Amino acid sequence: MPPGIAPGEIPPDGKPVTKLDTNALPSEYPRTVWTQGDGKTVGVIAQEGGCGKASASVLEQSASLVKIELVETLPLTKQACTMDIRFPPLTVQLAEPLGERTVALTSRQEQK
Repeated sequence: MPPGIAPGEIPPDGKPVTKLDTNALPSEYPRTVWTQGDGKTVGVIAQEGGCGKASASVLEQSASLVKIELVETLPLTKQACTMDIRFPPLTVQLAEPLGERTVALTSRQEQK
């Protein structure tokens, strides 16, 4: 993310995605999605806290839908962690430009 961009903001070269399905996200999750460049790069704002680390991956790409999963990976071992919540911008690459397809976001936590 370029310096000077506030958390949750779309980068200056980003185009907002308005066709979103966020029903599977917890209510507190951000819902900011954009495309960059030729439309094959999709950016999302994820959520992570303490010792968690956010990542994003494409689960499915069809003619009408792109399904992106946001994962917060937590450490297996107990450790002292800060209680902050961060909203890192992440990007995924699509096989074809997003175009008019809907972006469906899901989320889960895992331990590694």
